[in-house]
Amino acid sequence: MEGVGGIDPRAEKVFPADRLELAEKYAAWLADAGVVRGLIGPREVPRLWDRHILNCAVLGEVIPVGVAVADIGSGAGLPGLVLAIARPDLQITLIEPLLRRTTFLEEVAEDLGLENVTVLRGRADAFHGELGFDVVTSRAVAGLGKLLDWSMPLVVPTGALVAMKGSSIETEIEEADATLKKWGCAPPSVSELGVGVLETTTVAVRVVWSDPARVDWPPVPKGGQKGSKGGSRKKKRR
Repeated sequence: MEGVGGIDPRAEKVFPADRLELAEKYAAWLADAGVVRGLIGPREVPRLWDRHILNCAVLGEVIPVGVAVADIGSGAGLPGLVLAIARPDLQITLIEPLLRRTTFLEEVAEDLGLENVTVLRGRADAFHGELGFDVVTSRAVAGLGKLLDWSMPLVVPTGALVAMKGSSIETEIEEADATLKKWGCAPPSVSELGVGVLETTTVAVRVVWSDPARVDWPPVPKGGQKGSKGGSRKKKRR
């Protein structure tokens, strides 16, 4: 595949030097198959780097080293595949219900040789009680209230929901007050990421448990499926 006008020079600030080629290949996937299969709009191609790839890569600023991450509603792999490229120390599980999207995610992970990626087909709530993660992330999936219902049952007691959001996040937090209390969450914190790198910085909201000792799920070890040690890229829930 051909590149998308070459790699954005700012990528050197957020991707390790030995992962830049992978980031460029992923951009080519988005600009080609991503558009053809309806995962990315054709008008997004000229701004793939700033609006999508770099925008997602800076999310790594608030994700600890060596943890297990679930990206729910992963779509074209934003931010999940980007994080897998930028942060090879992370174990990334991409959770997506639509077959055409999981097929795309599997093909990209295979082509890029991303051994730290697992693809699961299904809604996030289908894995409640089965899987647990240190970080559960998402991008443009739902308002914070619904996101809490889908994400928090996947967050281990010491983990966090870390979601990419827009400028209306403070309003979303206010509207989700009852849901935050229902789940026993601490007050959310909001971060501005990519300062000095991006033209438009990334906004991320982080939600943790107010009392981790009272969280009694998931009933399996954190970071993976029952009986699994991870590493597979082609696990799907049909």
